[in-house]
Amino acid sequence: MVERIAFKGKMPSDIPAMSSEEYLSLIKSRQRRWIKRNSLQYRTVEERRAKNKPVRTQTREAVILPSWIGMTFEVYSGKEYQKLQIEPQMLGHRLGEFVYTTKRVQHSAPGIKATRGSKFLSQK
Repeated sequence: MVERIAFKGKMPSDIPAMSSEEYLSLIKSRQRRWIKRNSLQYRTVEERRAKNKPVRTQTREAVILPSWIGMTFEVYSGKEYQKLQIEPQMLGHRLGEFVYTTKRVQHSAPGIKATRGSKFLSQK
């Protein structure tokens, strides 16, 4: 069976044609307020879209809009910029939810001729 991807009952083909007022009525109030307060930042993203370059941003709180589907963003993770391709499933979420700031820690085994307890001592 083919997976249907819908956003609040709207099919992906209908999403780009939605007006901004219609989209704002579908998302939660916290995201709606953030979009209204930061409309200047959204205008700069639309200007960058015309150049077909990835949009570099440190604003992890930006709410993903329908007009961004298919765009590439480079979102700052605290250390480096990570590429993020916007898909229809991401609508209504924030950019920072898809770019992780920490990596998984993998501890190694103790060194040669070391006891099991010596791995917890400082290396000085």
